[in-house]
Amino acid sequence: MLHVRSIWNGAISFGLVSIPIKLVNATESHSISFRQIHTEDGGRIRYRKFCELEDREVTQGEIGKGYEDADGSIIPITDEDLSSLPIPTAKTIEIVAFVPADRIDPLQMDAAYYLQASGAPAAKPYTLLREALKRSNKVAIAKFALRGRERLGMLRVVGEAIAMHGLLWPDEVRAPEGVAPDTNVTVRDQELDLADALMDTLGEVDLEDLHDEYREAVEEVIAAKAAGEAPPQAPEPAAGGKVLDLMAALENSVRAARESRGEEAGEHAEVKSLPQRKTARAAPKQTGGKKSASTAKKTAAKKTTASAKKSTAKSGQGTKKTASKSTAKKTTTKKSASRKRPA
Repeated sequence: MLHVRSIWNGAISFGLVSIPIKLVNATESHSISFRQIHTEDGGRIRYRKFCELEDREVTQGEIGKGYEDADGSIIPITDEDLSSLPIPTAKTIEIVAFVPADRIDPLQMDAAYYLQASGAPAAKPYTLLREALKRSNKVAIAKFALRGRERLGMLRVVGEAIAMHGLLWPDEVRAPEGVAPDTNVTVRDQELDLADALMDTLGEVDLEDLHDEYREAVEEVIAAKAAGEAPPQAPEPAAGGKVLDLMAALENSVRAARESRGEEAGEHAEVKSLPQRKTARAAPKQTGGKKSASTAKKTAAKKTTASAKKSTAKSGQGTKKTASKSTAKKTTTKKSASRKRPA
C-alpha cells in the first residue's frame, strides 16, 4: 500500500458500480530547487502579500479566490461555491467509454495518478474493473473534477493497480501548423539506409539505466562549495567542425556509434550505389557479417563465371589449332601424291 498523502477522495463510477478510491500522485520531482537570496549578504528574499486597497500585509487565512470580469471587477468565488457545482464529476471519476490505447494521442497526456482502493468494500469492484481492463486490452476514458475544473482522464492497468493519466481536452492541443519545413526536400534512399543503420546501431535502451546527469552535476557543485572547495570544472567541449554534407554526418554518426559499442571502426559505414527498388523504400540493408558473406558469394560467382569463359575460350582455340593442323597434313599428302603420279 502506498504511504502517500491522497490529494482527492471520491469514487469511480462504472455504470451502476461505485468504487471508493483515493487519488495519489504517481510521479515525483527530483529537481533541485533554489532560494532567492540577497547577493551582498546571503539573506533570504521573501514575498509578502499585500492588499492593494488597505495597503497592508494579509495572512493566508484572509486570502480567497475571485474571478476578474472583463470590466476589471472581481467576483468572489468560495470553496463552497465550487464544491456544490451541479456536475456529476465533482466527487466522482465517471467512466464514459472504453477505447483502444492507440486512440489516445500522447500530446494529450498530462499528470499521472494512482487510484487506490479506499477500504475493504472497494477491493472487489476495484479488482473487477482492473481485470476487465486487462482482458479487453482497452483503456477507460473518464471525466473528473480536480482543483477547480473538470478534467479528462484515461484509466489503465499498471502492475496490479489502476493508474489514471490526466488528459488535455482535444481543443487544448495545438495543431502543428507552421512547424514542419515549408520547403520541398528530397530524401535519397542512401540517406534513409544510413539513417536506418544508425538507428539499428544505437539499438534499444533500458530506461532504468538513464539518469539526470544535470542534477548530479549540480549536487557536486553544492557539495564542493559546502566543503569550501572549488566546484568541479566542466570538460572542454569536443571540437567539431560544421558538417555540411548530410551523408558525411550520417556516416560519421554510424561510425561513432559502432565504436562506442566496441565494434570495429569504419566497417560498412559507406553507402554504395543501390539497385533499382520496386518500392519507394525497402527494408534496411543487413549489416555486419551477413553483408560480407553476400559480397563474398557474389565475388566467387563472378570468378567461377570468368574461369568458365576462359576454359571455353581455350578449348575453342585448341579445337581450331587441331583442325588447322589436320587440314595442313591433308594438303601435304595430296601434294606428295601428285608428285608420284606418272606424267
